[in-house]
Amino acid sequence: MRRTPLKTLTVLAIAASVAAGTAATANSAPQQSDSRQDIRNVIYLLGDGMGRTHVTAARDRFVGPGGKLTMETLPHTGAVATYAVEKNSAKPALVTDSASSATAWASGVKTYNAAIGVDSYEKKVATLMEQAHAAGFATGNVSTAEITDATPAAQFSHALLRGCQGPTYSDAACLPKKEDGSYEAAPADKTLVTPIAEQIARNGTADVILGGGLARFEPDDQKALQAQGYQVLGSFGDPKLPTQTAASQKAATKADLDKANGKKVIGLFNRGNLTVEHSKAALPADAPQKQEPSLADMTRKSIQLLTDRKQGGSYDRGKSKKGFFLQVEGAQIDKRSHANDASQALDEIKAFDDAVKAAYEFAKKDGHTLVIVTADHECAGFNIIEKGTYTNAEAVAPPSNTDGGNPANNGVPSRSSSGAKDPVRSSGIVNGAGSGDAKNFGPATFRTPDDPAGVKDGSPEASLWLTYLSGNHTGADVPIYAYGPNGSAFAASQNNTELYGKMYRSLFGRSPQQH
Repeated sequence: MRRTPLKTLTVLAIAASVAAGTAATANSAPQQSDSRQDIRNVIYLLGDGMGRTHVTAARDRFVGPGGKLTMETLPHTGAVATYAVEKNSAKPALVTDSASSATAWASGVKTYNAAIGVDSYEKKVATLMEQAHAAGFATGNVSTAEITDATPAAQFSHALLRGCQGPTYSDAACLPKKEDGSYEAAPADKTLVTPIAEQIARNGTADVILGGGLARFEPDDQKALQAQGYQVLGSFGDPKLPTQTAASQKAATKADLDKANGKKVIGLFNRGNLTVEHSKAALPADAPQKQEPSLADMTRKSIQLLTDRKQGGSYDRGKSKKGFFLQVEGAQIDKRSHANDASQALDEIKAFDDAVKAAYEFAKKDGHTLVIVTADHECAGFNIIEKGTYTNAEAVAPPSNTDGGNPANNGVPSRSSSGAKDPVRSSGIVNGAGSGDAKNFGPATFRTPDDPAGVKDGSPEASLWLTYLSGNHTGADVPIYAYGPNGSAFAASQNNTELYGKMYRSLFGRSPQQH
């Protein structure tokens, strides 16, 4: 059974946090007040780990270099800086994780890596979704990851560590360590060490919750949700059992989602992350993973549940008369980039772009919806390399740093390159003949729409050659695209904290209170 410092987190606690004050945002660009009045809804979509090259590679792969993904057709484009800060300071940490980045756009503050909804000094900060919910907007949170994972969690929970997901509390998961290796003392605000699943099930911040992570929840969470009026798809388990397993819990399905009609809905479609599209497509028709909805499915249904419903000529927004705020995450782009799996990552970018299309099509018809598409950070240094070349990791020696025409340009120490692959570390293209050898560093290759019909993925003849720099995040800026009223405000080079202020002003028509 659970052992938590706070067993019941009430809606009043969150409301008090929101009422106490809003988070500050720095250096936010002014908005066009004449266009703000047209905004009723904001849809914020992010491809986790999706850098500029991820977008380019997916474009080359699926529509060719002369085409565009849906996100690239949005008229307003810019860039976002993503750095975090070190704990208990304002000193930049140049490479962020998903938790600190999500806290930046959700609350307008820089924080330390692994922090959820707190600043770098472990002080709780209000989130945009909490503020929107308290003001009467309908709210939704969608992800292909566990719904307790860092990106979705930062909009509707607060935790000192992102790993404090549930279902049970532990010091190791929920308390940061001090320099001597011991755990910090539990904070006075017990919310910050309450498992994220428990917070989500009790605070009512999001009206529509769709994603994975069923194993993070327990039967008492389902009871708490139903007491607040949620339609719970599937089952969180048998309350008679001390622990829940795949046999006792029932994941929701796309069929369940299609039939959902509640004003508040939660659907968890896998006990862990949702299944990547590449693997799902290869499974037999009767595989349970085939019953999971796509990100586009969840996006369309969320919009349907959150938006206006005409009844007898009038509009019924359910609990909200102000529109909605919806966050949608394509989480597996990051997770497959960590694994340096270009094939699966590309399919996840396409699946994310399909979700962007669903939001964009709604916004074009609605006329009062702002759509924002971006990423939390770049992952793994994804790169497109010249056809027929290879990576430094495959080389016998690094590239030469000499300049034959001007020796003054030579690096120190001087070195020469053999211009050859190291046969010990590379026997070919990892997506082709060399894919069976885990030691291979060679690039993955993919056909594009412009390749001749006989060209296959994994062959040297394929046009698209892809490689990774590392297995972790990088500090590169990420792209941002926007459409709809006030979309031009995002056509800038900006910090991720500025996104909070711009979205806040889009919803509320005023700047967030400074503290």
